[in-house]
Amino acid sequence: MENIVINIVLLMLGLGLLAKGAGWLVEGSASIARKYGISELVIGLTVVGFGTSMPEFIVNVIASINAEAGDIVIGNIIGSNNFNLLFIIGVSGLIAPLVVQGTTVWKEIPFSLLAIVVLMILANDRFLFHAESDVLGRIDGIVLLAFFCGFIYYIFRAVRSDQHLQFESGKVHGSGRVAVIIVLGLAALIIGGKLMVDGAVSIAEAMNVSNKLIGLTIVSAGTSMPELATSIVAARKGKADLAVGNIIGSNIFNILFILGISVLVRPVSYAIDFNIDGWVLIVGTVFLFVAMFMGKKRKVDRWEAVLFLIAYLAYIYYLICKS
Repeated sequence: MENIVINIVLLMLGLGLLAKGAGWLVEGSASIARKYGISELVIGLTVVGFGTSMPEFIVNVIASINAEAGDIVIGNIIGSNNFNLLFIIGVSGLIAPLVVQGTTVWKEIPFSLLAIVVLMILANDRFLFHAESDVLGRIDGIVLLAFFCGFIYYIFRAVRSDQHLQFESGKVHGSGRVAVIIVLGLAALIIGGKLMVDGAVSIAEAMNVSNKLIGLTIVSAGTSMPELATSIVAARKGKADLAVGNIIGSNIFNILFILGISVLVRPVSYAIDFNIDGWVLIVGTVFLFVAMFMGKKRKVDRWEAVLFLIAYLAYIYYLICKS
């Protein structure tokens, strides 16, 4: 019991360091962007998107190096995406109805759906390709990263074609201070990620539950805290595009970039049970797309946000009962 308490404390400490490190990294990077007159849209799509996904990235790379934590690699990504889609959009939509641009509806949401479908195809080797086992290998990682490059190309084409870019206002730190902030941020992320992975694995072993369950719940929710904070603030300020775009962009980033890099570091076995979690993400993404055409177009109403939250609670209940 004492060991469990210690590991929970270490996991919480790791979570705190991840959150603080992501904040420092975003602050330092955004300061550089402001200094050189980079637009608010570019900062949102690159600096903020990358910064809020850094906890998932660090946790996954460390878990990939740790051969015993393979299920955390996949569980963290699919679990984070389900948390983002169902819980964060649900909470944000309760704060204020989410009205988004047409490009988000017609391009970004379908691209996020494409990302999970590509992952499901690559992962189910036995069912689709009659292989001996289901493994996400380095070739799969290259395929995911190729799709990610396509997404980045689309983003920068969209940015270049936008004639009404607004520029981000805020603090511009000196070069020395920016360097210190970024270094501290990266150090906090690395240390926090190591503590979180080690703590999660130890808790799973002590409580006799699977790494898969820990990855899909505790780790995934913990690494999604930056997205939660960002979307809540955006919803309260009436910036629905940022609230929804942050989630959709993060989900694409998680699957195509973070998981792609993770399996390049070390190929991981894919448990067939993850297909259920993948289908939850697919159905949730399709529902988000459909919700944009129910009632007022391109809007998630509060009653739809409640459905997202109910779906997430039902999903967590299912995971706990199945374990």
